[in-house]
Amino acid sequence: MSGPSRRPGEKRASATRPGSEAGRAARRLNSSDPDARPRNMERLADLLPGAARAFGLEDQLEQAGAAAAWLQIVAQRAPAAKGQCRLTDLSQGVATIEADEPIIAQEIRLRSPELLAALRKSMRTPLRQLRITTRHV
Repeated sequence: MSGPSRRPGEKRASATRPGSEAGRAARRLNSSDPDARPRNMERLADLLPGAARAFGLEDQLEQAGAAAAWLQIVAQRAPAAKGQCRLTDLSQGVATIEADEPIIAQEIRLRSPELLAALRKSMRTPLRQLRITTRHV
């Protein structure tokens, strides 16, 4: 089934009304419209904190950022532990790190002052300590 047929050359009626938001958006796309104002592009990374705040997800966003920062820090400063430990919790100034093997947990403990200092630089909230646990399989 198809919609109403049109004659050749006949334009389809627009579903947008001139005063509606969709109508204004359609006019902005038309470069010959004198009312069209170019909008500056905004990076998604710049918009995300405001959206997270609006939805009450600031803590989750902070934890996700800290987890990503942790992966980079470990890759740079403790390459032997890369891919074998992860930040699992961030609360009350304590970052909980889970290691896959006891030897990796020991490596993180030995380097904890250096790793903690690097993680502090990447976070907004104060961080007091790293707590290292070993994953139980």
